[in-house]
Amino acid sequence: MSFTTRPELIGTFGMVASTHWLASASAMAVLEKGGNAFDAAAAAGFVLQIVEPHLNGPGGELPVVFYSAREERVRVLCGQGVTPARMTIERMRKMGLDVVPGTGLLPAVVPGAFGAWMVLLRDYGQLPLEEVLSYAIGYAENGYPVLPRMASSILAIQDFFRTEWTTSAEQWLRNGEAPMPNQLFANPAIAETYKRILREANTRSDRAEQCERARDAFYRGFVADAIDHYFRSTAVLDTSGLRNSGLLDAGDLARWEPTYEDPVSYDYAGMRVHKTGPWGQGPMFLQQLALLKGFDLGAMDPLGPDFVHTVIECSKLAFADREVFYGDPAFSHVPMDMLLSDAYNDERRRLIDPRRASFEFRPGVLGDSEQRAARIVANAGREQAGGFGQGEPTFAPLPELRGDTVHLDVVDRWGNMVSATPSGGWLQASPAVPGLGFNVTTRAQMFWMEEGLPSSLGPGRRPRTTLSPTLVTRDGKPYAAFGTPGGDQQDQWSLQLFLKHVHGGMNFQAAADAPSFQTAHFPGSFYPRAMQLGKMSAESRFPDSTLAELRARGHDLTVAEPWALGRVCAVAIRNGLMRGAATPRQMQAYAIGR
Repeated sequence: MSFTTRPELIGTFGMVASTHWLASASAMAVLEKGGNAFDAAAAAGFVLQIVEPHLNGPGGELPVVFYSAREERVRVLCGQGVTPARMTIERMRKMGLDVVPGTGLLPAVVPGAFGAWMVLLRDYGQLPLEEVLSYAIGYAENGYPVLPRMASSILAIQDFFRTEWTTSAEQWLRNGEAPMPNQLFANPAIAETYKRILREANTRSDRAEQCERARDAFYRGFVADAIDHYFRSTAVLDTSGLRNSGLLDAGDLARWEPTYEDPVSYDYAGMRVHKTGPWGQGPMFLQQLALLKGFDLGAMDPLGPDFVHTVIECSKLAFADREVFYGDPAFSHVPMDMLLSDAYNDERRRLIDPRRASFEFRPGVLGDSEQRAARIVANAGREQAGGFGQGEPTFAPLPELRGDTVHLDVVDRWGNMVSATPSGGWLQASPAVPGLGFNVTTRAQMFWMEEGLPSSLGPGRRPRTTLSPTLVTRDGKPYAAFGTPGGDQQDQWSLQLFLKHVHGGMNFQAAADAPSFQTAHFPGSFYPRAMQLGKMSAESRFPDSTLAELRARGHDLTVAEPWALGRVCAVAIRNGLMRGAATPRQMQAYAIGR
């Protein structure tokens, strides 16, 4: 029997898992009031914006993978905003830049989370908008306990807020100081923004029309006007060491729409795994499965060196393909069918040495991929002088702990299932917009300022994000939804959860609790895009014999703290019963259900 820090929850009414207990509790309250999984997911998503503002915010983005019981199908909702119409490589280079800054106003793209939640509620929800938003407004208005990592992230840059980003000082400092951990903290400006949106939405009596009116207020109303004015009239210091204004304007917000898409899917071990398109890194999960299915993972100990080595080496190949082939499919052809084909993966699998770690960056040879790879490697890690911080949050003065986002999963009694990974709009990434109380996502940092790549910077494009919710079906019915924060690590930690469940026989709580590992053998997705060939980390709870053998096989291994890697959450339906699980790492993620 596998050790677990808490039980895998089992019920019949509904199940929620998220990266913060207040979001999970709010979502469960929505289910109890007669809402469905879509209402509950949105309620949790809006609460997460308030209680984990160092990891996401109202100005962020949102990918969702969901199963609709009414339609009996899986869909993807893309709430990833696009770059401003004025953002070109030529323009940025004329500003003296060769890397998109990681912070400030310049790397802003259209904030897509709000619009995506409204479209999901319009089309699939069943509660009034005011009910769904009430939990987030309540916490913003009346206060919530400050997480230690939220406090430390503000503490690390409070002097910068005071001297440079004064609107953020007004928003996040109290009496000129960073909040203390576990102190009650309110965001009245955000509360008022959402209350004003609701007042405009409530001029309509129909629930769907309320969602549309709310979306208008954000993208074509007072929210868009405030963003437009601030970005045009203000220049702020960013990681370039320069003071830059933003390129995002009201026209960019007004033109943008969330989109429904078919998922990219792959069959594995009698299940079908569904991910977003290659505008996110989600298909990389599937590429890893396509490589791994050629190995007898069931015969390997999940805590043994063979399992870790095999998964790491397959990850390296998938990450290389991500960098060379993935991008917004509206602007670049991504050969997804080829990348998931048996012939391609049979050939790629031969590159893996079962006894030796690779120190090569090896994408598949398709078209001009070798030339693309050489240009990417040449640009990886190019830094600019000046500025502070990085676009993906780090938590100084603590040891570097990355956690760029949040995650939530919900399943309801009707059989609807939702997996969502909201992110962006981090409080430490960009100054707060006056009158709104929140800042705008800085996702443009994920583009290459190099022409001819699938993820090259250009106007109206979706950045190739790391956000990667997962939904699994079996025999056409929902089986599991899971995901994690963690930037480039998301499709490593989530993959391990899935593999330990499928091949190790673990329930999802045991799989979430099990020791985790990761590789950094790829260009990082965030400023300054560094790459560490051969580098991997593993939690110290792995047996000493496993760690020693990994070193013997040549891995550049760092042994991490025992509970340092991963923040995985999951819900599932097995044998007619709902299941819920959440990692104990960082002691804030919880599953709730009955």
